[in-house]
Amino acid sequence: MLHLKKVLGAKPKEHVTVTLAELFTPWGEEIDPAHVLEEHPEPQFARASCQILNGLWECAFVPSGHDPAGDLSLTVKQAQQPDCGLFTSSILVPFSPESPLSGVKRQLQPDELLWYRRSFEAPALEGGQRLLLHFQAVDYTCSIWVNGEFAGQHAGGYTPFAFDITEFLAPGENMLAVCVADPSEMGPHLRGKQRFDRGDIWYSAQSGIWQTVWLEVVPDERVSSMVIDPDALTGIVSIGVNLVLDDSSDAQGHQAESVKDAHPAAQDDGTPAAPEQLAADEADQALKQGFRLLKLEVIDADGKVVALTEEAVHESTCAVAAKVPDARLWSPEDPYLYSIRLTFGDDVVNSYFGFRTVELKEGSNGHKQIYLNGNPLFVKGVLDQAYWSDGLMTAPSDEALLFDIREMRKAGFNLMRKHIKIESARWYYHCDRLGMLVLQDMVSGGDPDIKLWQWSYKPTLFKISWNHYRDDTDKHREELGASNEGYRKEWSDTCCETLRLLGNHPCIIGWSLFNEGWGQFNAKDACAMVRGLDPTRLVDATSGWYDQKCGDFNSVHNYFRDMKVWADRNRKRAFFISEFGGFTHRVDGHSALDKAYGYEPYDDVNLWRAAVKTLLAQMDSMAEKGLAGYIYTQVSDIEEETNGILTYDRRMNKLV
Repeated sequence: MLHLKKVLGAKPKEHVTVTLAELFTPWGEEIDPAHVLEEHPEPQFARASCQILNGLWECAFVPSGHDPAGDLSLTVKQAQQPDCGLFTSSILVPFSPESPLSGVKRQLQPDELLWYRRSFEAPALEGGQRLLLHFQAVDYTCSIWVNGEFAGQHAGGYTPFAFDITEFLAPGENMLAVCVADPSEMGPHLRGKQRFDRGDIWYSAQSGIWQTVWLEVVPDERVSSMVIDPDALTGIVSIGVNLVLDDSSDAQGHQAESVKDAHPAAQDDGTPAAPEQLAADEADQALKQGFRLLKLEVIDADGKVVALTEEAVHESTCAVAAKVPDARLWSPEDPYLYSIRLTFGDDVVNSYFGFRTVELKEGSNGHKQIYLNGNPLFVKGVLDQAYWSDGLMTAPSDEALLFDIREMRKAGFNLMRKHIKIESARWYYHCDRLGMLVLQDMVSGGDPDIKLWQWSYKPTLFKISWNHYRDDTDKHREELGASNEGYRKEWSDTCCETLRLLGNHPCIIGWSLFNEGWGQFNAKDACAMVRGLDPTRLVDATSGWYDQKCGDFNSVHNYFRDMKVWADRNRKRAFFISEFGGFTHRVDGHSALDKAYGYEPYDDVNLWRAAVKTLLAQMDSMAEKGLAGYIYTQVSDIEEETNGILTYDRRMNKLV
């Protein structure tokens, strides 16, 4: 039954421009500009060399004259660097200029460019070493300049990138400049929940550098990427590796798409060769033939090398594998991780992995269930949009990232759905080591205008529309905000990049492709693409409504109806309530606005707390009826939304 009173209470209101209250988290309040997010930004691909460039930079806002829907990459490449006198403001990187922590607190407009600059001391390079400049995320399009020379450009606000800047270096002090353009919803790009026209479920648009910037000294011949494939059934970890070789100009930046099967060789008497003997034999043969060697060491939690192998390589793409004896599985209850040390010549890369399986199969209740390591898993999830009152999309510290995960574990949740955002690599690292499962959303975007009837009103009022609306026709793609061919290509490319970027994390058990129809198109094709790239995880193809009968879940959002299990007629998929709840309680002094938005308001926190706990208990009881899991909305308040378990400033947990 539809609860119409709740629907009317949650109707989006006219957005009024109101200044948000400046709220600081405990970590943002104590931030030291000289020491900002100094931890290694890539725990799954870490070298000893890492020079963090976070801190105070200079910045300037200048008119661009560009069309926000036009070729922004060309705009930032052709832009002229402003005179030194225009760099009149300081900005604390990596916080976007719109955030309080940046010190700027100014919105980059669609007809402007944002310029950054800072100097850095070039590290000494020896024996053909190279210097890489890394950006973990810049929103949206940027060009990079070193000592006035164009070093490269990148488009896409959520994915990391790097440039080899060795050829642009001068002895001593060097000048780094970054030019940024960001149209937000004025252009048909991926933007997540950001809007200039913020309000209700949409949040302040941010721009520019919003994750860590760092320098890395690397050998000229090195590992450029790896795909880790741990087989929990055999205890074999296989790694597809891409290398940069002095005679390979196209190696860097390409991911290995598959790894070969690998098993220990047999000795003359038929018994398996010891890993050490196998490695020594292969190394000897490789050296005789003049090949390079790739060495893999697997290290347990006590620091002991439990598997070792070496592979002779002569091409930029190769594979190496090792068998781990008595392999210990990774799970939320026992998040056991093995370390990896990969050595190629002078290059040493450290990483880690976990052995675990995830699949969908019929449970004892006769319904499809999620199974982790062969055991049924009932997902108790919480929606994580990861906005911060002082840093917007950027957490003020590493400890802040940990805080959200730990608080959700204490609240009884075993999974966080990372919603319409790619988080910093350290968040996934913390989920890996703390045992928090993750359902990862793809970032959406699309046409500038919000189609409220198609995205919200119709599916809210008429449940029949959920399963009777195609997304592969021109008319319907236009109604879903996916009419632009460039947007559709960008979504597909970024989806593939997201799988490559995050695919080595054991915490991620599934990919969520489209949310509530916005920006949705050709979900069946997208689902097939994701399954082809990653057959080891589950796929939630359409979260909310406009189901295309693909993926592993009949995935619905239920904020306004009685809680029920609506199983697939063909019983091939699991029933998953991928959003529900959203009960709202505004805490005076801890809210960004003096008004609240949510799906069922409570003035008294005790009544709110009782209602939330009652609803969660009801959801737990539905497991026997066929519910595979749920996602409660949400981790924290965000701007106008006050339906979080935590307040926006993270200073109060309303549930305890």
